[in-house]
Amino acid sequence: MASAPLLLENFIYKKRNFVYAFVRHRLFVLCKQSLIRVQSAEGIKRVEISPKSNLKQFYDSVQNALKVDGFGLFLERNFATELQASGSQLVGATLKHGDMVYLKQIAGTSSRRASTTAMETVAFNAAAKQPNEKITNTRPSNNVIEDEVDQLLFKSDGTIKRDRDTKLCHHNANGRCVHCSPLEPYDESYLKEHNIKHLSFHSYLRKQTSGMDHGKYFVFDDINCRIKPGCREHPPWPKGICSKCQPSAITLNRQTYRHVDNVMFENTKIVERFLNYWRTTGHQRMGYLYGTYEQHPDVPLGIRAKVAAIYEPPQESSRDSINMCPDEGADDVEAVASALGLKKIGWIFTDLITKDATAGTVKQIRGIETHFLTAQECITAGELQNRHPNPCKYATNGNFGSKFVTICVTGDQTQQVHMEGYAVSAQCMALVRDDCLIPTKDAPELGYVRESTDKQYVPDVFYKEKDQYGNEVQRLARPLPVEYLLVDVPASTPLQPQYTFTEYDKRQPFPIENRYIDGHLQDFNALSSYLSAWANEEFLEAISDFHLLIYLYKMDMLPLRQHMGPLLEAVRSKNPNKAADFKGDEVWKLLESLVQASSSGSGGTTSYPSGAAANAGAAGADPMDMDANTWTCNHCTFINRGELTSCEICSLPR
Repeated sequence: MASAPLLLENFIYKKRNFVYAFVRHRLFVLCKQSLIRVQSAEGIKRVEISPKSNLKQFYDSVQNALKVDGFGLFLERNFATELQASGSQLVGATLKHGDMVYLKQIAGTSSRRASTTAMETVAFNAAAKQPNEKITNTRPSNNVIEDEVDQLLFKSDGTIKRDRDTKLCHHNANGRCVHCSPLEPYDESYLKEHNIKHLSFHSYLRKQTSGMDHGKYFVFDDINCRIKPGCREHPPWPKGICSKCQPSAITLNRQTYRHVDNVMFENTKIVERFLNYWRTTGHQRMGYLYGTYEQHPDVPLGIRAKVAAIYEPPQESSRDSINMCPDEGADDVEAVASALGLKKIGWIFTDLITKDATAGTVKQIRGIETHFLTAQECITAGELQNRHPNPCKYATNGNFGSKFVTICVTGDQTQQVHMEGYAVSAQCMALVRDDCLIPTKDAPELGYVRESTDKQYVPDVFYKEKDQYGNEVQRLARPLPVEYLLVDVPASTPLQPQYTFTEYDKRQPFPIENRYIDGHLQDFNALSSYLSAWANEEFLEAISDFHLLIYLYKMDMLPLRQHMGPLLEAVRSKNPNKAADFKGDEVWKLLESLVQASSSGSGGTTSYPSGAAANAGAAGADPMDMDANTWTCNHCTFINRGELTSCEICSLPR
């Protein structure tokens, strides 16, 4: 008798049994719960819900059960009849216990969508109410503040105007035909005719939002190379992984658009001052580009980066390498640049080796036969672009891509110094951000995608190329040619030079920061010599130097930082009256008195004895003589020798 309940339990709860199905059905009816099956791309999921609940609550239950966003529920497998997420319609009036609904993932949505039919009805009604107005995309989020140039391009028409063809156009002056009507900014024939290799970013946006739906569901999805956290269906990696948290495999494609279409240096002297370090030492150099973004007149809806100055951060360089050091004054540089209306728009580095010093030629290291950028440089560019993302209303997280550019100064085919501009793709930025891409040891033109370990899961990354028979084959990115990650950005200078800062003709410019070589040091003697070469009426021109303003802003001996706001505004607006007002302030008069005393006392230069001579003199001198022949600096309290007219530490006059 003891085995009778056990046999009955096995009979009732055995799977695929009629009694089991009947008992379960009766239990759901008694509990007043309906079991609805939801079929999606991941399989069938059962959702329990009360028949008295509305369809909006049913959508919420499906979202919580399947952990998906941006979907619609349909009654048929062909997605013909959709269930609208209505708060008044009950589940029991539409569905019964055991019914199956079909889930369709709607591409381009970042939040759970209420109803495709309802949204299409609203869009159709809005278009019907305003038939004469231009249909604009309602998908962008208004919470993202884009750059000023992006806002101007978004509002502009962007079409390519064409003149009336005298041979093919047979209409009046006010008419239009296929031969003279404006072209779209992404017209392939126009781009090919004008040798434009890549679409501009806003032309690409217009192309993606130009269909019948006007880009209602278009969005830039963030590329994810990491396991989604918070999955409770299995132990964390490496003990478990599922299709919900596992990142998808990535197939690298050459990016057809670029965020910046041209890099323009205002004048050649900006690059010449940067290259003077290499010409003096033979060591490579790196710097950050500061400037603005503006609309490109020659590329439809294009953006041009205009470089006004190059800031050189602390670094250790040699003939073959550059090692970046921590920059404690980076915030001060950003503050000065922001006050001048500039921003960090890129970075520049040299890769130059002299071939013939008398002829002024350099070796050609980079090219189509070797490499354009090394894998390490691509990773560095991806890291810098991730630090400076591009605000975009069409992105799920508010940022997509970057306008940050990379400029390489190297030798060309004619063995002359020239500049090459690049940017890495959004796929490369994602690989670098998630620490999936590393350089190879022996081949600079090849990168390598990490293999999965116990600490990190790395998805498979593929790229496509043509084999020896001309067939397109897919290969694993181990190793990876970095050309798949690059986008060309032309770099040039204008025919008519432009000057945001001082145009140096005959005078010696102020030294550039972080150059620890003779003749390039930034100290008080250099400041005194520089300011003494300018007349009083040339104050605005003298002070309009990016490196000088940074030096004054970071100066510790005088409290100039708190008073430099009007001066930076005068330089930005090129207003001589505001500059003259600042020149009359007490803090600047104090600096002028120190400069005058330094110039009259030592002639603007100071000789520093060697350390051995100083130690020998100190060892052989009597302590009483040392007290009699020394003086204490009033600024830094350093005890100097009596024959010096300026401080050996701070270079200020005695």
